[in-house]
Amino acid sequence: MNRMPRVLMMAALTLVLAALAGCGRAPGPAAAPATAPSERPRLRLGVSVPAADHGWTAGVDWWAKRAMALYPEVEWVYATAVSPDKQIGDIEDMMTQKVDGLVILATESEPLTDVAERAHQRGIYIVNVDRGFHKPVADIFLEGDNVAFGRQAAEYMVARLGGKGRIVILRGIPCTVDTSRYEAAMKVFQAAGIEVLGTLPGKWNREEALKCMQVFLAQHPKIDAVWAADDDMALGCEQAIREAGRAGEMWIFGGAGMKDVVKKVMDRDPMFPADVTYSPNMIAAGVHLAVASLRDGHRAKVSEFMPRHIVIDCELITPENAARYYFPDAVY
Repeated sequence: MNRMPRVLMMAALTLVLAALAGCGRAPGPAAAPATAPSERPRLRLGVSVPAADHGWTAGVDWWAKRAMALYPEVEWVYATAVSPDKQIGDIEDMMTQKVDGLVILATESEPLTDVAERAHQRGIYIVNVDRGFHKPVADIFLEGDNVAFGRQAAEYMVARLGGKGRIVILRGIPCTVDTSRYEAAMKVFQAAGIEVLGTLPGKWNREEALKCMQVFLAQHPKIDAVWAADDDMALGCEQAIREAGRAGEMWIFGGAGMKDVVKKVMDRDPMFPADVTYSPNMIAAGVHLAVASLRDGHRAKVSEFMPRHIVIDCELITPENAARYYFPDAVY
């Protein structure tokens, strides 16, 4: 795997640590800031994320709140949304409240692009996390390596299937994340000659995935494996498969490193031979980056050192290394 994403991530985190330590301030008395910290208006930041309607977004909510709590000097405006329309309204309200910056994890990419662009045009600093906008309107875009996510999952499945087999695929919510994962996986499956029996939108939701898997099971008497593309969806698929009495016929590859699925991998559950990481704690990194970039009043100078695009590696989880990724007290 190309290691440059890790280098960019380390550079960004180094900058955050320096800013938190006060290194972002101009050196020496002669270079004191024009506005003393005590006179500077209190920093106001908005954080807009999807509602906790499944495990991964519940993890996003948990990590966002933990990160915000580290900065009591910042005035936080926090909102969760069940739909793009609700999230657009939340962001417009934050703009009315004159936030200095926004950390946005979009419910869906395309519908949120316009409001993000309007915020950017007003001079609001934007950190976009996970689901990219359809225009480059963010000051920083922080995401997991979704191409690697899809590719690694598919490569593992092809190897385990011995280069032949019949699979079904579940997709997520329409956004850049889903597109990148799906297209990367399909390149591998097509090159290997794996037969894809069907694709349905599970929307990264356990109940939706359960319904999708029930449809697949009714349509196809022989399925060798399921690419669920998400651990919530994987558990919904498992329920449908077990209820249909077909647990011995197929196995599932999910994704994101949910503790329940990692435990199954660690225990060598035959239905869950492996998984891939994609932690919701990336929202906390987004919060830290926004604070580090804005709180000392040196936005322009800090931006000179900050990469516009930061990609976090995905790691394959197998029974041999699963203990390293299992955190039983985590919310996800």
